[in-house]
Amino acid sequence: MSTVVADAHDAHDEHHDHKPTGIKRWIFTTNHKDIGTLYLWFSFIMFLLGGSFALMIRMELFQPGMQVIDPHFFNQMTTMHGVIMVFGAVMPAFTGLANWMVPLMIGAPDMALPRMNNWSFWILPVAFLIMLSSMFVPGGGPAFGWTFYAPLSTTYSADSTALFVFAMHIMGMSSIMGAINVIVTIMNMRAPGMTYMKMPLFVWTWFITAFLLIAVMPVLAGVVTMVLTDKFFGTSFFAAAGGGDPVLFQHLFWFFGHPEVYIMILPSFGIVSAIIPAFARKPLFGYASMVYATASIAGLSFLVWAHHMFTTGMPTVASLMFMYMTMLIAVPTGVKVFNWVSTMWRGAMTFETPMLFAIAFVILFTIGGLSGIMLAITPVDYQYHDTYFVVAHFHYVLVSGAVFSIMAAAYYWLPKWSGVMYDEGLAKLHFWCSLISVNILFFPMHFVGLAGMPRRYPDYALQFADINAIVSVGGFLFGFSQLIFLAVVLKCAMKKGEKAPAKPWEGAEGLEWTVPSPAPYHTFDTPPEVK
Repeated sequence: MSTVVADAHDAHDEHHDHKPTGIKRWIFTTNHKDIGTLYLWFSFIMFLLGGSFALMIRMELFQPGMQVIDPHFFNQMTTMHGVIMVFGAVMPAFTGLANWMVPLMIGAPDMALPRMNNWSFWILPVAFLIMLSSMFVPGGGPAFGWTFYAPLSTTYSADSTALFVFAMHIMGMSSIMGAINVIVTIMNMRAPGMTYMKMPLFVWTWFITAFLLIAVMPVLAGVVTMVLTDKFFGTSFFAAAGGGDPVLFQHLFWFFGHPEVYIMILPSFGIVSAIIPAFARKPLFGYASMVYATASIAGLSFLVWAHHMFTTGMPTVASLMFMYMTMLIAVPTGVKVFNWVSTMWRGAMTFETPMLFAIAFVILFTIGGLSGIMLAITPVDYQYHDTYFVVAHFHYVLVSGAVFSIMAAAYYWLPKWSGVMYDEGLAKLHFWCSLISVNILFFPMHFVGLAGMPRRYPDYALQFADINAIVSVGGFLFGFSQLIFLAVVLKCAMKKGEKAPAKPWEGAEGLEWTVPSPAPYHTFDTPPEVK
């Protein structure tokens, strides 16, 4: 009898120890690493899809006149490209990195709310299927730009607006759940001795980002709901004829939209602050100032939203306030750039692919920041507003900023994730192709913008033809360069490559996860091991 009981216990244990395999493993997983991987693959697929929409835009703009697509479809492409890149590529990529790395960096066994973690991922593909299906509704898909300004999105849009709004709600739910999970994990699950001021900067930047997400996502939910009721239920929030105001839409949208821009860049700062010290073989210069600078940027991001609206006829005093606040936000950002450069100063630097992407990030993000200061100056913004200068500015921040930092993070942590070293030759080819093509793509846009070429138009005056041809070539080069990245990642995923050592970046011991603060020696001295 006892044998039968023992066998029953064994069978019971086996049943409980059984781990689902194949597709079930990925659908039901509550493991932070699996969910991080799902987020990263999803974001990469969305990156390629959003990029293909951008290539359609560039194909049309290769020459003046209407060549390839009609104006309505062009507007659908600009809308979908923006929405997919912001909500489908950059944000899920950072959430995937947070899922993978935050528990490892703070010594937690997993994320605090694993089932919610699974749910927050799986509603994302559903949201984007709804979003993409809206393009096939009679009357056409959303064609009002990713900012969906009223009255374009209310009075003058097709019925597909309802699907667009529903998809935005689901994305917002996913973001809020992910943010709650990050906050609870960091506050409750740090290893003993891991005080707040010992956390790696990537953890700090995500901690602050998560609070931003929780603060602004409900504002987006509110404004898309108002668009929905204006469109289908006869309300007049944004219709002047019914006592509403279309400028109210802009205030609400940008109160969400500007902190959103920082949600997409703050985790980048954390990534770069992990990579530069590792490859400079030095502790990060000014750890505490980096934490305070990140918090300052997050706080100030709520006070600058109307710098997108200088041309709406705001009172002069409001314009001045938003101008000064926008220029003030350059101060903590400058502190960060100074600290990264100081970390590299007299370090024993090596230039593996993650470091190359990190250095490119610092330089190109700074270019985007400087053009941002130009746009902050109210009287000058009247000239720049809605020209290609603005397109150049935010793509320098988001492509050579956010996207480059995500690629740096992928190369930096791929050996940890996959257990094999990536192909350094292919990775460096990917870096140089991306770096050269991204500048061919976006730098000339500054010039056509300053010359007065408006954005979001499918056609343009003849004098802009030559530069647009160059820009379009750069766009296709950048797009196809990302297939090299796909090849590198697939090689790692299939475990093709030499086995990664326990500490893949030799010489970065002790610096790979976190760094002591304050530094054990004066940071401007040559590190002891280099002498």
